[in-house]
Amino acid sequence: MLKKTSTYSFGVSKREGHDSSPFYSRLIYSDNISDIFRKIPGIVQREKSETVVVETEWKNRIFCHSSEDMCHIPDNSIALSFTSPPYCSGKDYDRDVSLEEYLSLIARVGHEVFRCLIPGGRYVVNVAALGRKPYIPMQALFHFLHCEIGFLPAGEIIWVKSRGQKGSCAWGSWCSAKSPRLRDIHEYLLVFVKESFSRPDKGISDIDRDDFLANTLSVWEVRPESAKRIGHPAPFPVELAKKVISLYSYVGDAVLDPFMGSGTTLVATKEMSRTYVGYEIEQKYCEIANERLKNCADTKDNSDGSFRNSGFA
Repeated sequence: MLKKTSTYSFGVSKREGHDSSPFYSRLIYSDNISDIFRKIPGIVQREKSETVVVETEWKNRIFCHSSEDMCHIPDNSIALSFTSPPYCSGKDYDRDVSLEEYLSLIARVGHEVFRCLIPGGRYVVNVAALGRKPYIPMQALFHFLHCEIGFLPAGEIIWVKSRGQKGSCAWGSWCSAKSPRLRDIHEYLLVFVKESFSRPDKGISDIDRDDFLANTLSVWEVRPESAKRIGHPAPFPVELAKKVISLYSYVGDAVLDPFMGSGTTLVATKEMSRTYVGYEIEQKYCEIANERLKNCADTKDNSDGSFRNSGFA
């Protein structure tokens, strides 16, 4: 007899006999998907606001502050933003909110990222679809929402996380056409640009020929990171961040992660001689990120010659 499992903060190890009722009882499933698509233009317009920038040192800093108001960063100063927003899938940092409330948050942050990016700057968002009853095509919702903000869509990368695991299958009927369920082994990296598909400035690229040929393919196979090793329920691998950073930024560029989590984007940014800035509302994750930055390889920041000590405010 199969042992029953249930959703918990760090995910699910096996799915046979799994009780998914807590997942599907979350508020994100209370909205009608078609209605949400129709509401997106109004959500985007409603969540736009003016930001009063505070003069402060923001480079190579972690801000324990909501990225809905990135008042520390001047307009037109970020070359690349790479992030993975919370998925509202029941992880321990997730809030139980409706799909409309969730997309309102994404819109507020998206407006701020747009303001901070330089013309030609890139915004790369890691997102996954949710559920099967019904299936929520989060990648489609994100695409529509960010285009409404003013971003230009520049591509979509399929991140293949695994080819399947032993002893694990999708929810639904077993070896039967009654109710089979697809099991996702991939996520999406949605690529957006501000105002122009080409950067007007020139800089030093540090990507070699082989990596450029590989990274400009639309499918990337990168093994996922261990949540328990990092101490965060949903870390993405440093390798993934490095592929994005090397492809979409110059050496010395400023790279932003508005949903920083455990700081993977910042670690990759520091190791690749770029300037980092991250936002995270959970103090414990700011502390984890700060420790990771202290322990990662020191490199030089081409803007002023050296990295300052990492810290958060």
